[in-house]
Amino acid sequence: MRFPRAASTWLGVLLAAAGACAAQGAGILAEAKEKGRPGVAQDRFGAMPDGTLVDRYTLTNGSGLRVKIVNRGAAITSVEVPDRSGKLANVTLGPDTFEQYFAGRSPLGATIGRYANRIAKGRFTIDGVEYTLARNNGPNHLHGGKVGFDRVLWKAEPIQGDNWVGVSMTYLSRDGEEGYPGNLVVTVKYTLSEDNQLRLAYEAAADKPTHVNLTNHAYWNLAGKGAKSVLDHQVTIRADHFLPVDAGLIPLGEPRPVKGTPMDFTRPMTIGSRIDQLKGPYDHCYVLNKEPGKEPSPAARVVERKSGRVMEVFTTQPGVQFYTGNPRGLCLETQHYPDSPNQPSYPSTLLRPGQKLSQWTVYKFSVLKR
Repeated sequence: MRFPRAASTWLGVLLAAAGACAAQGAGILAEAKEKGRPGVAQDRFGAMPDGTLVDRYTLTNGSGLRVKIVNRGAAITSVEVPDRSGKLANVTLGPDTFEQYFAGRSPLGATIGRYANRIAKGRFTIDGVEYTLARNNGPNHLHGGKVGFDRVLWKAEPIQGDNWVGVSMTYLSRDGEEGYPGNLVVTVKYTLSEDNQLRLAYEAAADKPTHVNLTNHAYWNLAGKGAKSVLDHQVTIRADHFLPVDAGLIPLGEPRPVKGTPMDFTRPMTIGSRIDQLKGPYDHCYVLNKEPGKEPSPAARVVERKSGRVMEVFTTQPGVQFYTGNPRGLCLETQHYPDSPNQPSYPSTLLRPGQKLSQWTVYKFSVLKR
């Protein structure tokens, strides 16, 4: 495959980085296993119908927090977090077994792309050329199409730093995949630090102009995966505005203030306190109150008082999709706004050759003090 010179720079950097991870990865796995210390462990998760093997990587830090990630969909399947008494529980709704994971489309915990959320009528125009995407949500395009990033096999390699361990996932999305223009190289690095921060770093580069909007589709329940509801979870979202939507969940245009509506989470509120004022669940994009600079800024905070668990969300992204359609879990999907390719007033998701997409999201776990 040949790329134009301008595009090949960042594509080459990402592919070379993936190769460097391969050389480093075997040593990290061997060292962690030999010394039995916090690190990265690898095991076999299962095999796809065509015989392709799927691996699982377990990240562990010195506090005992454990994160499990599989390379099919670059997906989080488990995040075990201690409560105020030190008892671990899985706080995400990922599948327990390989069979559950492959019993149909299961984007829980997976990386979503090329475009997370919806694109109206499954089409957009770049430089006067209209592109038609796969339509898999009525007339609209959702979460990358019929075969999004959540359904493909990623190349995975362990990585490690001074105070963190992780796994790097890389995928090459070919020109024309699900209707998108350009070859796109995507890398997602999951890292777990000693201070209980799970960081997701996204990088991408393309050889043609294309639209990219990446997120993770984790469902969270801080009471533990077995709990039946998140309605008692207390949520704060750092956003004074949200995006109203039509019946197909496509944004109508200008953001609307949350003040005086059940959409207002600018101060801590339980999910169940006003949900009956909506026609359905929460499924809206919030326009985050961003802070200057490139570092992730606060986006949301979730508290489950019985266990004492707290999850704080920080991101470089301009928005977060708050979703409660599954009563056992809640989503806080950091991302660009839905339908941005067709909404010129929204922050752009256009990635051109020679540019590098770089986005971060951090989930920080702690417990309430008594």
